[in-house]
Amino acid sequence: MPEGPEVETESLHETIHEQLEEHGGTFLKRIALTTALFAAFAAVAALRAGATVNHALVLKTEAARLQAEASDQWAYYQAKGIKAAVAEAGRSAYAAISKEPPREFAEKEKRYAAEQGDIEKEARKKEKERDEKSNEADELLHLHHGFANSVALFQVSIALGAVAALTRSRAVWIASLLFGAGAIVLFALSQFRG
Repeated sequence: MPEGPEVETESLHETIHEQLEEHGGTFLKRIALTTALFAAFAAVAALRAGATVNHALVLKTEAARLQAEASDQWAYYQAKGIKAAVAEAGRSAYAAISKEPPREFAEKEKRYAAEQGDIEKEARKKEKERDEKSNEADELLHLHHGFANSVALFQVSIALGAVAALTRSRAVWIASLLFGAGAIVLFALSQFRG
């Protein structure tokens, strides 16, 4: 099963802490704090992305199983139709030589036709279940994309936070905050859709 994107933050935190020790200051502490928060959100978003895609794969697998069962039912339906046609051919052979066919031919035709009706209902039921599972999986995959995109935005935000810490640039830190805020919004929207 695919795993969610991993967010590498260990070396980033080491770099930020080294800069704090070397130069100190509230600015670097703020960068460190926001970067750590974004890393925590990114980890949660990555877990949700992985969970939704795994659940979608389970549902797609279930849909494939149901499709196979429906196909089996349709094959069984056809087999009953062939048996009914054979019984009719036997009855027709008797009629061709102007003899009364045995009752069992007509009884078999009726029985096979009734069995076909039950088989058709079961096959259609399996197809309906298949479609429901597949549609649910498609919705989860759409949801997964929202979580995965938020992880990507968090990663950009974290990277910008590292650049801001190294260059001591407030503009880069503000860009980091904007990307992080956007990622939080996207994550929240995805969370509430699910």
